[in-house]
Amino acid sequence: MAVAKQKILVVDDDANIAELISLYLTKECFDTKIVGDGESALEAIGSYKPDLVLLDLMLPGIDGYQVCREVRTKSQLPIIMLSAKGEVFDKVLGLELGADDYIEKPFDSKELVARVKAVLRRARPGAAAADTAREKIVEYPDLTINLTNYSVLYMGHPVDMPPKELELLYFLASSPNHVFTREQLLDQIWGYEYIGDTRTVDVHIKRIREKISDHRNWRISTIWGIGYKFEVIG
Repeated sequence: MAVAKQKILVVDDDANIAELISLYLTKECFDTKIVGDGESALEAIGSYKPDLVLLDLMLPGIDGYQVCREVRTKSQLPIIMLSAKGEVFDKVLGLELGADDYIEKPFDSKELVARVKAVLRRARPGAAAADTAREKIVEYPDLTINLTNYSVLYMGHPVDMPPKELELLYFLASSPNHVFTREQLLDQIWGYEYIGDTRTVDVHIKRIREKISDHRNWRISTIWGIGYKFEVIG
């Protein structure tokens, strides 16, 4: 039986760029669909049911930020934002809205494909889990992080976390009291040389802290000027 191709929705109002992206991805055996505005993107997400969305920010009508915000109210569908706007503010805003990655235009075709594959790997943990029978679980009082099925339990309740947030939390908690620089965390969690500002890590830590508060037995500590550590208290 043939394996179904993973589907990528390309959202860009520049038809030439969209066709070029589609060509790159088709050569890598992805199935693609192109739409040119935010409203069509939201409709296609429901009908086409993509595995990942490549989302341009500057769209007519509903812009990319609004599309991302709308999608995140309903699902954790992987989203990579595309933009000619390279300012740190724009990247941070995109990530805070829930994007999994942010790529500046113009981009290298190999980098684009590598990032798409990396995000898809993290969105489908079952494939990685099949490599080992041993569950990858870290447990602390009132906190269980399971990397095998990508779940987090906090105070007895499940916490909804995108893959990168969960992997970052798991990595820190797996090495308690060890200080990691932002560069080390980028390398470990993103799995390739992340071209961008190290504030990406700060954004993800902020989002984790919004969902998981400091505990009397543990906390995520900021080491000013260096990075972060998962601190076990007492």
